[in-house]
Amino acid sequence: MRTMSLAESGRSSGDVSLSELDAVGQLSGVRSHLTYQDLAAEAVRGGWPTLLEATTEDAIEFNESYSADLMAVDVIQAGGVRHDPAKMRRLLVSLARNVSAEVSIAKLVDDVASNGVEIGRNTVSDYLDALRAVFAIEEIPAWAASLRSRTRLRQQPKRHLADPALACALLGLSAARLARDPEYFGQVFEAMAIRDLQVYVERNGGHVYHYRDSGGLEADAIVEYRDGSWAAIEVKLGASKIAEAEANLLKLRDERIDLERMGTPRFMAVVTGTEYGYTMPSGVHVIPLGALSA
Repeated sequence: MRTMSLAESGRSSGDVSLSELDAVGQLSGVRSHLTYQDLAAEAVRGGWPTLLEATTEDAIEFNESYSADLMAVDVIQAGGVRHDPAKMRRLLVSLARNVSAEVSIAKLVDDVASNGVEIGRNTVSDYLDALRAVFAIEEIPAWAASLRSRTRLRQQPKRHLADPALACALLGLSAARLARDPEYFGQVFEAMAIRDLQVYVERNGGHVYHYRDSGGLEADAIVEYRDGSWAAIEVKLGASKIAEAEANLLKLRDERIDLERMGTPRFMAVVTGTEYGYTMPSGVHVIPLGALSA
């Protein structure tokens, strides 16, 4: 079941068009009406089209029910994989805890196998394949870029649940509880932003990747367009991380990427949970997620 972006659901203003961002010199007059608490509520609601008119409480109940169905019914019906529902739940909870992170099969095996439970690497891989078959999870692949340095690219994908609201449901988080945990909310917020970026980019034939190299430099989203051009995006929930995100993006462009082969980025941006959008002197845009559209 495909989820919607905030702009598609009508819950955000959609003032800044991703498809036109490369033509924008300076952002001005950009403001999101979604507060920190609003974003937490949207995170636990999810972007399911059937929940457009639902209350937040009803949406949470739906997400909990859907998660339970995944463990008990959906995987067997779609993929034919016979599984232990308790182990499948442990796997889903591990994926929920590691939302927006690179997590290895070995780490997932350790999580599922805690407290004396036995499970093999092949079984976890089979469970992941089954979850992909029912579109419960998807992987954000690593970007295959040409680098100017000897730094090596990391190839581990990021595994996302179909909607970050499922992660909240699996961990029993209400909007209030999520808002009180800014560290985990930051992970969920990144997943929300990636979800929306995928909706906007894939509509025009592009793809979303992530970047991480052996030197520890990361970019949360690399947008690669059909013509081979690219853009780089960092996702930060709060304003305190914007300067760090800007520095990462500039380092990616100026020190890592072979621009002769890859071309200069169409734009660089930090997507945030803050209120106002603007362009920094470096040319990096700051865009509230609540103001972003296709």
